[in-house]
Amino acid sequence: MPLYHKLVRDQIPTIIARNGKKATFRTLNEEEFLVEAKRKLHEEVTEYEEATTTEEAVEELADLLELIHALVRTHGTTPQQLEAIRLAKHDKRGGFDDKLYLIEVED
Repeated sequence: MPLYHKLVRDQIPTIIARNGKKATFRTLNEEEFLVEAKRKLHEEVTEYEEATTTEEAVEELADLLELIHALVRTHGTTPQQLEAIRLAKHDKRGGFDDKLYLIEVED
Protein backbone atom coordinates (compact mmCIF):
# COMPACT_ATOMS: atom_id res chain seq x y z
CA MET A 1 0.00 0.00 0.00
CA PRO A 2 1.56 3.34 -1.05
CA LEU A 3 2.13 6.03 1.58
CA TYR A 4 1.58 9.63 0.53
CA HIS A 5 1.82 11.90 3.59
CA LYS A 6 0.67 15.01 1.75
CA LEU A 7 -2.04 17.63 1.73
CA VAL A 8 -4.90 16.80 -0.64
CA ARG A 9 -8.07 18.49 -1.84
CA ASP A 10 -11.30 18.10 0.15
CA GLN A 11 -13.02 15.71 -2.27
CA ILE A 12 -10.15 13.19 -2.45
CA PRO A 13 -11.64 10.93 0.28
CA THR A 14 -14.90 10.70 -1.71
CA ILE A 15 -13.08 10.04 -4.97
CA ILE A 16 -10.97 7.29 -3.41
CA ALA A 17 -14.03 5.65 -1.80
CA ARG A 18 -15.96 5.87 -5.09
CA ASN A 19 -13.14 3.88 -6.68
CA GLY A 20 -13.66 1.13 -4.08
CA LYS A 21 -10.47 1.85 -2.14
CA LYS A 22 -9.82 2.64 1.49
CA ALA A 23 -7.54 5.44 2.68
CA THR A 24 -6.51 6.95 5.97
CA PHE A 25 -6.75 10.71 6.53
CA ARG A 26 -6.44 13.10 9.43
CA THR A 27 -7.27 16.77 9.80
CA LEU A 28 -4.30 19.07 10.26
CA ASN A 29 -4.21 21.86 12.81
CA GLU A 30 -3.43 25.42 11.60
CA GLU A 31 0.31 25.14 12.19
CA GLU A 32 0.54 21.77 10.43
CA PHE A 33 -1.59 23.06 7.57
CA LEU A 34 0.76 26.00 6.95
CA VAL A 35 3.76 23.67 6.84
CA GLU A 36 2.04 21.22 4.50
CA ALA A 37 0.52 23.95 2.32
CA LYS A 38 3.97 25.45 1.77
CA ARG A 39 5.24 22.00 0.82
CA LYS A 40 2.25 21.61 -1.53
CA LEU A 41 3.02 24.99 -3.12
CA HIS A 42 6.48 23.70 -4.04
CA GLU A 43 4.96 20.51 -5.45
CA GLU A 44 2.49 22.46 -7.59
CA VAL A 45 5.16 24.89 -8.83
CA THR A 46 7.32 21.93 -9.84
CA GLU A 47 4.38 20.39 -11.69
CA TYR A 48 3.80 23.72 -13.46
CA GLU A 49 7.47 23.91 -14.44
CA GLU A 50 7.30 20.37 -15.81
CA ALA A 51 4.07 20.93 -17.79
CA THR A 52 4.62 20.33 -21.49
CA THR A 53 1.37 21.72 -22.87
CA THR A 54 -0.60 24.89 -22.32
CA GLU A 55 -3.50 22.81 -20.97
CA GLU A 56 -1.28 21.14 -18.37
CA ALA A 57 0.27 24.49 -17.42
CA VAL A 58 -3.14 26.11 -16.90
CA GLU A 59 -4.32 23.12 -14.82
CA GLU A 60 -1.29 23.50 -12.54
CA LEU A 61 -1.84 27.26 -12.28
CA ALA A 62 -5.43 26.53 -11.19
CA ASP A 63 -4.07 24.20 -8.50
CA LEU A 64 -1.72 26.95 -7.32
CA LEU A 65 -4.55 29.46 -7.21
CA GLU A 66 -6.75 27.09 -5.17
CA LEU A 67 -3.93 26.59 -2.70
CA ILE A 68 -3.26 30.33 -2.51
CA HIS A 69 -6.94 30.96 -1.76
CA ALA A 70 -6.81 28.40 1.07
CA LEU A 71 -3.66 30.00 2.47
CA VAL A 72 -5.18 33.48 2.30
CA ARG A 73 -8.13 32.29 4.40
CA THR A 74 -5.72 30.68 6.87
CA HIS A 75 -4.04 34.07 7.26
CA GLY A 76 -7.41 35.62 8.16
CA THR A 77 -8.23 37.39 4.91
CA THR A 78 -10.16 36.64 1.74
CA PRO A 79 -9.32 36.04 -1.91
CA GLN A 80 -11.06 39.36 -2.63
CA GLN A 81 -8.79 41.19 -0.18
CA LEU A 82 -5.79 39.46 -1.73
CA GLU A 83 -6.90 40.65 -5.16
CA ALA A 84 -7.21 44.22 -3.83
CA ILE A 85 -3.65 44.01 -2.49
CA ARG A 86 -2.46 42.60 -5.82
CA LEU A 87 -4.13 45.45 -7.71
CA ALA A 88 -2.64 48.07 -5.38
CA LYS A 89 0.84 46.60 -5.94
CA HIS A 90 0.14 46.48 -9.67
CA ASP A 91 -0.80 50.17 -9.65
CA LYS A 92 2.32 51.09 -7.67
CA ARG A 93 4.93 48.80 -9.29
CA GLY A 94 3.28 47.44 -12.42
CA GLY A 95 2.78 43.85 -13.49
CA PHE A 96 4.78 41.56 -15.73
CA ASP A 97 3.09 42.29 -19.04
CA ASP A 98 6.21 43.91 -20.53
CA LYS A 99 8.33 40.83 -19.68
CA LEU A 100 11.22 43.00 -18.47
CA TYR A 101 14.43 41.29 -17.39
CA LEU A 102 16.77 43.41 -15.22
CA ILE A 103 20.44 43.00 -16.08
CA GLU A 104 22.15 45.55 -13.82
CA VAL A 105 21.77 48.87 -12.06
CA GLU A 106 24.67 51.30 -11.94
CA ASP A 107 25.43 52.97 -8.62
